[in-house]
Amino acid sequence: MRQTERYRQFIDYFTTHFPEPETELTYANPYELIVAVVLSAQCTDKRVNLVTPALLAQFPTPAHLAAASAEEVFPFIRSVSYPNNKAKHLAGLGRMLVDDFGGEVPATIEELQRLPGVGRKTANVVVSVVHNQPAMAVDTHVFRVSHRLGLVPKTATTPLAVEKALVRQIPEELIPKAHHWLILHGRYVCVARQPKCGSCPLTGWCKYYAEVVSKELLVPPKKVIKTTLKSGKAPK
Repeated sequence: MRQTERYRQFIDYFTTHFPEPETELTYANPYELIVAVVLSAQCTDKRVNLVTPALLAQFPTPAHLAAASAEEVFPFIRSVSYPNNKAKHLAGLGRMLVDDFGGEVPATIEELQRLPGVGRKTANVVVSVVHNQPAMAVDTHVFRVSHRLGLVPKTATTPLAVEKALVRQIPEELIPKAHHWLILHGRYVCVARQPKCGSCPLTGWCKYYAEVVSKELLVPPKKVIKTTLKSGKAPK
């Protein structure tokens, strides 16, 4: 199947069945979102959503966060991954938002990446979710699913290469939605270790299913041959 046909199948299915996907992070404004996304690095959205209510109640604005030290932030986020580094990032992020951006979360990828703890993926999430810009954030789910489905070539070995490949093929107005489609499909169906191919609606055109799973299904089970030793006892 040609790649263009895979994209057509991908877009047709998700626009029909999941026309309005949303982030699973809980937030009320851009500040709360960027805090949540920084915390979500190598951590589940579920865990982040458990942490942010108390954290944001204590530091409800960039100014409150700017006035805090990493040591003051740490107790609120101790249960997430890498809490020491993230506490430092959040304290620095608050100060930079106040000092450099007037207490507002910037709206461009370039400016966002100046903030502590904010890489390209985090910046893409913020501009995509808050401003509906055509930015494709590539996390582990997007990277894995886009390769398995055959949406990107095997030569796309970095998040940036995957991002560029996806953006070239997906209509600009659908890129923010496609980001969520890929994440959610990877989170609940096309999981890392044991993808749920038996219940996946995309197997008809999925490259991984055609090249790996379907071939495994055709392999007959190995015959168990019972041998007998001279003593007449079966081997242990």
